[in-house]
Amino acid sequence: MMTLKPIHLARVDLNLLVLFHTVLEEGHVARAASRLNLTPSAVSHSLGRLRHLFNDPLFLRTPKGVVPTARALELGEPVADIVAQVGRVIASAAPFAPPTSSRRFVIGAPDAIVASVMVPLSQRLRKEAPLASMGVIHLMPGHAGSDEHPWQESLQKVEKREIDLAILPLRTVPPRFEARRLYNEDFVVAMRKGHGFARAPTLSAFCKAEHLLVSLDGDPRGFIEQLLAKRGLQRRIVLTVPTFMMALIQLANSDMIASLPRRLVAQYAAQFALEAVELPLQRKSDVIQAVATKASMMDAGVAWLMRLLVEEAGPERLSS
Repeated sequence: MMTLKPIHLARVDLNLLVLFHTVLEEGHVARAASRLNLTPSAVSHSLGRLRHLFNDPLFLRTPKGVVPTARALELGEPVADIVAQVGRVIASAAPFAPPTSSRRFVIGAPDAIVASVMVPLSQRLRKEAPLASMGVIHLMPGHAGSDEHPWQESLQKVEKREIDLAILPLRTVPPRFEARRLYNEDFVVAMRKGHGFARAPTLSAFCKAEHLLVSLDGDPRGFIEQLLAKRGLQRRIVLTVPTFMMALIQLANSDMIASLPRRLVAQYAAQFALEAVELPLQRKSDVIQAVATKASMMDAGVAWLMRLLVEEAGPERLSS
């Protein structure tokens, strides 16, 4: 068994890890120096200290810049995590003032929820925190493991602080998380205006129609298939698309119909010349909640973002 050499953290300069991360991203000493407001010689000197610290060349010079060694590539992800974590700690330690904060928030949500809530949220962010920015990550339910916990990987991203908040269709969350209900979501049948199905939206007509399905991996099976199978019925999927916004475009220019979230269709029906009718099948509505860890809610910035999200995406906004 290999014995690890003890490391005295007090002797490790955190700036070296920031420098390593920047050089790895840029692949060029001069460009990294420019980003860090240092001279190329200062970066080269720090790289020498890093080589000694990790007992590896780390970066090999080439005519076009530097190429990371296998050890450097191995260190890339954990060092990036350390730099990000420290950045969050420092940000949370400083008083949060929305008008002057240049903080970057990261939110994760499924495609349909992103399309439904991000416009009002980003507008509010620009108004109250004009120097802040926001990143959005597309979250999808996991295919592996129990169907009872399809959003486990997404909750892990929240717990690891890879994202500040997640917006998910969850009725309950584990005790270490805090959730705020935004709205209840159910599905309707959407189609172009004037479509014949809208005049007679029966279950029989539903099964005979040509359907579009939103499926990230192209699998032509969704929750509708399960509901129909209980009745010994099936439908015909003629097209799958990976996003809900793409589905709206396809519906506007075809005779297909699609089962889509009510809130999404209500928000974009006029823009895409669509109409909707009730789904001819009963299904329990989804509870859409904003989720953060209880620990992260002690961060004034995350708590502020949660409040904004509840105010801008709450149920009363659907009718406004």
